[in-house]
Amino acid sequence: MLKSFCIKTNNHQIVNYLLNEFQKVKLENLYISKSKFKLYNNFIVHYKGEDLDCFYNIFYDIISSVIINFYEKDIVKHIINCNYFYFNDIEQRKIFEIANDYLYSENSEDLIIRKSSIIISCIEYFANNKSVILDGFVNFRIKDYMKIIDYIVDLAVNKFVIDKEYTEFIDLLKCYINSKDFGISSVHLIYQSQESILLDELKNTITLDNSILNNKYLSDISFSSNDYTLNTLLTLLPKKIYIHIIDCIEDEFINTIKLIFDNRVYICTDCNICKSYRLKKINK
Repeated sequence: MLKSFCIKTNNHQIVNYLLNEFQKVKLENLYISKSKFKLYNNFIVHYKGEDLDCFYNIFYDIISSVIINFYEKDIVKHIINCNYFYFNDIEQRKIFEIANDYLYSENSEDLIIRKSSIIISCIEYFANNKSVILDGFVNFRIKDYMKIIDYIVDLAVNKFVIDKEYTEFIDLLKCYINSKDFGISSVHLIYQSQESILLDELKNTITLDNSILNNKYLSDISFSSNDYTLNTLLTLLPKKIYIHIIDCIEDEFINTIKLIFDNRVYICTDCNICKSYRLKKINK
């Protein structure tokens, strides 16, 4: 049974992509051609074989790849421009970059979901149609796919807003500590199992300030159990902060302290204090 489909587009890159992809297909009785007719370049696929399931799988997979490779970024830009026009150009570009990070990360499952959504729309459309104007198909026939992209853009906007607030929070605290004189000369922060212990320069334990004295600076962002540690550092305003990382990595909390206190922070992983606390953990 002969199956023929015509893809209409004026994008020469898409035509070349279709040619390359279908030429790679190792399926007997598959024929391709292209011709200019009236308004569009027509890319025509003929299949005279019996393995229709294989043919349809290949055909729909290539169509979905065309949409993702040639239309997806423009769709993202359109959604940002239409739905989030109140952000300036620089902010919109940043949102676009974040959305791209979500779309083209190494998480292949997300790509599979997007392609599957397009393939379902292809199955529904080509069940009753033998030709397609590609631009029109993208604009009007892949609504579920568009919902997925819209959701991803929404995630990107939320991340952008959170990152912006976080940056403003850091800048506010930096202004605060830079406007004050130094307090004590040094503090040792022991960071173990994502929990903090503060020691003064004589290695005596510092009681954490749980009054949230500076809560006007902490009202929008929570650092979980390390809130009080940060608050204590903001109260003490040490000239130097030695951070001893015992059994974990430099996570968000440590990076935040580094951003706020900048060149006052010194990271240590192998001094006598580090060794002592590692030994205590082993002996527990």
